[in-house]
Amino acid sequence: MIKLIASCVWICLLTSAAAYAAIFVNGIHAAAPPPKEQSSPAMEFKRLPAISIPMIADGAVQGYVVAELGYTYDQNAKVPVPPDAYLLDETFRKVYSDTTIDFRHLEKYDVNGMTKDLAQRVNQRLHAAVIKDVLVQAMNFVPKSDIPK
Repeated sequence: MIKLIASCVWICLLTSAAAYAAIFVNGIHAAAPPPKEQSSPAMEFKRLPAISIPMIADGAVQGYVVAELGYTYDQNAKVPVPPDAYLLDETFRKVYSDTTIDFRHLEKYDVNGMTKDLAQRVNQRLHAAVIKDVLVQAMNFVPKSDIPK
């Protein structure tokens, strides 16, 4: 009878030790969760419709600048108005009033400076850092003589 009780206690101890070892080896024991990585803000890209800007010189329309822009923005930024209208307005103002633009030699124009300036101006008007980068999809000059009547 004593042998029977001793063998039952021995089997219970062995089973408990095996279960503990299995839990410890497999990593199921309570370990600290890995630290969460800092995620970057949720960025999204949006393409704007083409905008045509008249270029006036010598008191007459010389042609039109057709610009297609896009921008990346912070998805989590809370603004009451979408930045599309502001970016189109700032683009129109910048290109229309800039007297340094020579559309016969566009490669000489500082496009990087223009896009950074546009993003900064829109963010100032929205009172939030919404727009991260302005991207130029296309920018063309169409002389008035090339427009069919």
